[in-house]
Amino acid sequence: MKITIAQLNFLIGDFTGNVDKMLAAVETAKKEGADIICFSELATCGYPPRDFLEFGDFIRQAEKAIKRLAKAAKKIAIVVGSPARNPVVEGKDLFNAAYFLADGKIKQVAHKALLPTYDVFDEYRYFEPGNEFKIVRYKGKRIALTVCEDIWNIGNKNPLYTVCPMDEMMPQKPDFILNLSASPFSFTQAKSRIKVVRANIKRYGIPMFYVNHAGAQTELIFDGGSIVMSANGKLHDELPYFEECVRTYDLEKVMNNKKSRPQPKDKMALIHDALVLGVKDYFGKLGFKKAILGLSGGIDSAVTAVIAVRALGKENVRVVLMPSQYSSDHSVNDAKELAENMGIEYDIINIKKVYDSYLKTLKPQFKGLPFNIAEENLQARSRGMLLMALSNKFGHIVLNTSNKSEAAVGYGTLYGDMCGGLSVIGDVYKTEVFELARYMNKDGEVIPKNTITKPPSAELRPNQKDSDSLPDYDILDEVLFQYIEKRKGPKAIIKMGFDEKLVRRILRLVNINEFKRYQTAPVLRVSSKAFGMGRRMPIVGKYLS
Repeated sequence: MKITIAQLNFLIGDFTGNVDKMLAAVETAKKEGADIICFSELATCGYPPRDFLEFGDFIRQAEKAIKRLAKAAKKIAIVVGSPARNPVVEGKDLFNAAYFLADGKIKQVAHKALLPTYDVFDEYRYFEPGNEFKIVRYKGKRIALTVCEDIWNIGNKNPLYTVCPMDEMMPQKPDFILNLSASPFSFTQAKSRIKVVRANIKRYGIPMFYVNHAGAQTELIFDGGSIVMSANGKLHDELPYFEECVRTYDLEKVMNNKKSRPQPKDKMALIHDALVLGVKDYFGKLGFKKAILGLSGGIDSAVTAVIAVRALGKENVRVVLMPSQYSSDHSVNDAKELAENMGIEYDIINIKKVYDSYLKTLKPQFKGLPFNIAEENLQARSRGMLLMALSNKFGHIVLNTSNKSEAAVGYGTLYGDMCGGLSVIGDVYKTEVFELARYMNKDGEVIPKNTITKPPSAELRPNQKDSDSLPDYDILDEVLFQYIEKRKGPKAIIKMGFDEKLVRRILRLVNINEFKRYQTAPVLRVSSKAFGMGRRMPIVGKYLS
């Protein structure tokens, strides 16, 4: 038997386009002599469709997509994810289903049993968990058909769930496992997936074909990395990251495989490629073409600009240098050098006159009070206003350049440097931004060396440095990581050796700035706990106050 994995990039709600793409892959699989072609979870409608699932017409279009695919399932079986109606009145209206199509019709449907409802997942909002576990028989083979999370409760040891689908199917003696997944990227997820697949192989002793999405859906990025693992636990193949791929495998060769073929998993390479894909798909799937951002000469805007150019092409990226009287000459020069290195269009708009006009207008209200954060924020908002004006005039989408460290502690100005349609590095800590910049320069200097080596500064007052207001980033980022990603409270973090006063100050800053994060652009997710849909915190609360 030959099995094809089709790791494709789908667009949510584009039923015609998604099916056309799958049918093209079916033709490829047929030419390669495949008996089965397997697509990913909810491939007909794209993942995650969210509240589109509540629209009757959306489900009807998904059903039409299945009928189109079923007609093509002749001389080859098609396995594809799609929503399915629940005929029982009690419970949710839909199942998250895997369809097995053969002989021009729907041969069997498997319903996802384990519905993740944590972090970015909210499947129990829409789906009824499946409770039947039947293998599929096809061409003399017995197939365990599973959907994503169904393989993540190995031996019923995950306390989130009360059933293990594979344990339920093993008495039926399946020959191999097909798993249809929509597994979002984080820089640790690829290793976790392989670990989970291997644990299944170790327990059940049969090979697995695991197919994942490739592509970005707003803040969620799907890295592909589909897996074929042999019954002896060897990684027979791991498909490329961040790109579409269709490959066909001989089941007998998979069974007898002796070598592992993993993809490299360098953290910065993964983050870099994920962010490039995230920007590319955000623009492409929304029909946008051109981006604009403020280029300050600092590390954050430099890294964001490089990602934008690599995602969209230099002809589609415009940067604006907006110095004030507090901007250093080297910052302006660094920004110009970066723009010239990449060959992108840049404008220089000095904000001093705009800023002075604000001060003049507000002079009666400010009443001669000392310079403080109000004047600093006026500069940031002047820049934000100029970027949005250019965005409106020319149809460019503003890219936000704030990093995760700044977003965490509120070191940014609402309606100023926090404006934009997409937060490119909002899930990348400041220390990681520096690592990413060095990675970008691995084949030659793109980001000026001075941008990487100089002390970070917002340059909103004379001789300002970030360290005037914040702890050193290596300390700040570690405390933030323990609180945000690891969900440790202050006592646990203090026990790790961090100063108590510093820890409480940092955590308080995180909590009181929740209102800012509610109002910012969607953040491309590259970690296991990003700001946005996967981290739902109250704006008003007393924890740690």
